[in-house]
Amino acid sequence: MSLVRVALVVLQAVTNQWACTPPNPTQEKNRFHKEELHILQIAPLVFKIHMTILWICAVFEVLYYISTIVSLSSISPIVSTIVCPHTSEPHIRMSSMFAIGIAAVVLGSYIRLDCFRTLGRLFTFDLTVQPEHKLITSRFYSYVRHPAYTGSMLLVAGLAFSHLTEGSWLTECGPLRSSGSAIVVWAAWWVWTLAVGISRAEAEDKQMQKLFPEEWDKYAMIVPWWFFPGLA
Repeated sequence: MSLVRVALVVLQAVTNQWACTPPNPTQEKNRFHKEELHILQIAPLVFKIHMTILWICAVFEVLYYISTIVSLSSISPIVSTIVCPHTSEPHIRMSSMFAIGIAAVVLGSYIRLDCFRTLGRLFTFDLTVQPEHKLITSRFYSYVRHPAYTGSMLLVAGLAFSHLTEGSWLTECGPLRSSGSAIVVWAAWWVWTLAVGISRAEAEDKQMQKLFPEEWDKYAMIVPWWFFPGLA
């Protein structure tokens, strides 16, 4: 395991933290689309959970790296066992999947942070309509109608490539080291992410069309894609 991997894992956790921290509080009276399934309304909570899990993975990757330099078992056998209870030698390493994952998270974080800045006070993690609401069509919104969800999908893909594939602490030493468990988590995470994205995109489109009918129709003709230009 290299110091470069450790540095990149920490960088990934930091950028993910920025991208998953609400830029503005939600005012309950301004919310809409509250009739969707409860499991699709808990996106802010899921963000908090996956931020926590990512930081836990980062801490354990750092501790494992330290264990390759200093014998943790001689200092604290308990800590050594917690860091990696596997009896055989784990192979935590850099890989092409890991590199792709890092790049995806950094890009996804950049897109989300740019959306935060572009929308300003209009951006909340729950779906809301503000008194001063307006239709934003600049920056990434000139390419797709829901770029913040594009960023979220890149985050999920990046974290999966980085931590749910071979060579990560989570799959080599952590709770997902059993065969097939990482795939199950990855599949469930992706299904939920896509379901939330589609549900929210449809609701936001309807609300914006209701508020800005003529302006919306022109915008939708110019920018027909939800998440990725030319794809969806």
